Amino acid sequence: MVHIPVMISHLTAHFRFFVLGTILLLAGCTSYIPRNSLPYPLTNAGFDKEVKVVSIPLPVIASSPNEGITAGALTAFLLHDNHDNISTLLAPQVNYNKNFGVTTTLYAAFYPSPDRSWETNLSKSTIINEDYEFKLRDKTYLDKKLETNLSAFAFTDGSARFFGFEAKTPRQFETNYSDSEIGFNLSGGYDIGHHLQLILGERFRDVSIETGAVKSIPYIKDRFMQLHVPGINGFVAHAQRISLVYSTLDSLIAPTFGGFAKASVENSSKALGSTADYRHYEGELKGFIPFDNARYISVFRLVYNQTLGASVPFLEQSILGGENTLRGYGRNRFIDSSYFLLNLEERIRLFRWEVFNVKADWELAPFMDLGAVMQRLDRANSRQFEFNPGFGIRAVVRPNIIGRVDIGFGHDGPAVFVGLGYPF
Repeated sequence: MVHIPVMISHLTAHFRFFVLGTILLLAGCTSYIPRNSLPYPLTNAGFDKEVKVVSIPLPVIASSPNEGITAGALTAFLLHDNHDNISTLLAPQVNYNKNFGVTTTLYAAFYPSPDRSWETNLSKSTIINEDYEFKLRDKTYLDKKLETNLSAFAFTDGSARFFGFEAKTPRQFETNYSDSEIGFNLSGGYDIGHHLQLILGERFRDVSIETGAVKSIPYIKDRFMQLHVPGINGFVAHAQRISLVYSTLDSLIAPTFGGFAKASVENSSKALGSTADYRHYEGELKGFIPFDNARYISVFRLVYNQTLGASVPFLEQSILGGENTLRGYGRNRFIDSSYFLLNLEERIRLFRWEVFNVKADWELAPFMDLGAVMQRLDRANSRQFEFNPGFGIRAVVRPNIIGRVDIGFGHDGPAVFVGLGYPF
């Protein structure tokens, strides 16, 4: 899903699209198609001979501080298994953005079992942007003690931004570029206790920095080439990591209660092909506290990340900003050697609405994001921190599907993000 910038004056346009979306939602339909007409992986042995397929046409309007406004349309095809759970989601879409032209996308997600899932995204724009991704999660091996995760990607994002290093970088320093990457992320986690998992991972990332698509903003190399910005001419990252995870969450995708703690160490070495030698250290805590039979869920996340090394590429340093961290700013808004982040969110189920036998929980989620980048945590001061209040609207089809709109407020103005999945 594309993400793009919005000002307050655009919120009325969002309301019009919401009304249109409601009308189109009611125009959806349910049909039954023979399973032999829907070959694997669309269906599997867990489907009935007649497969229930719910099709819902929807408008697309997405917005983030980096890309501008994107508008278009999609049709979501929801395939239900013999337990009436959504096991397959297909979502072809076409949209338009003034910077990238027309973009055609096919997104597909498959959930053949609670322990196995994969998804793919194929997207191509007429101007610069493209995105090809594949993700796989499998926990069916060694008596379900071994979990493997793989993501492979090749993309070009012509909306990328760089403002410089350190907290409080002024908006006047904003530059644009195309971030073109190819790589993979592979990990294997083994359960060493009832709630404890040891994870070993491998990551490869080959990055090129080229001219961006947003012509109204200076090109990164025109403004920063004379300064020392590691990675401004591209770089390679090849890193190995080890993580220890403790989790009592009741769901990986849409948890309603439990706790999560993770500690990670990652090393990037020139001896193994990286552009520079550096290390990442990260600690993360999350908690989900339900009230009134999970109608209200209080959620928090606390993260500290530290990057140590010389000449670390700017996109490999500690970064805040975007739909999953500081939601009042665009992606990669703040960069330095470390960051501290606190997210607080109250997920409130307003009502349950069943359309075409698809039961969705509609949530309102007021939130507060507080975070800062810094050289080191012991050198932080209160003036460095960004405070981003906001609210989200979510549609949750358990156990697998979450659609969301988050609106955050920062010093650069409001930011609106539209996408799939919870932010954390």
